[in-house]
Amino acid sequence: MALKRMDNVGIVEDLEGTIEFLSEPGPELEGRAAIDREWAGRVTGLGDQHVEIAVMRTPDGHGRVELSRFLRPPAVSDHRNAPVNALGYLRVMFAVDDIDETLKRLRKRGAQLVVEVVQYKDAHRLCYIRGPEGLLIGLAQELG
Repeated sequence: MALKRMDNVGIVEDLEGTIEFLSEPGPELEGRAAIDREWAGRVTGLGDQHVEIAVMRTPDGHGRVELSRFLRPPAVSDHRNAPVNALGYLRVMFAVDDIDETLKRLRKRGAQLVVEVVQYKDAHRLCYIRGPEGLLIGLAQELG
């Protein structure tokens, strides 16, 4: 099973647990850093901020996801239980070679299938799962 690309970005509370969970389908930890410089607060508009980040890289080197954990100021809203169509909601989506094998491995780490794996024509098999902290993760397998 090989991961093809990373499609989205996420903000999390449990950085360690999310790194471990997302490593299962294939992304590797590229690096970690603490961002607490004055310039960062000017970029985000949050002023005095302190954020821990982890950058994960897909095996092909083309996709990256930045996981962010805000320590200061704290997160102001929680979308973890929101449906996929919630405004402003962040999720991660992976393109995978074998959706069934990926689900099997992620279920061992506590993943819950949101509804079911669905096939779209002869083109894709798709599903959403809930990972650590209820993080919504999409899986897509190209067919043919």
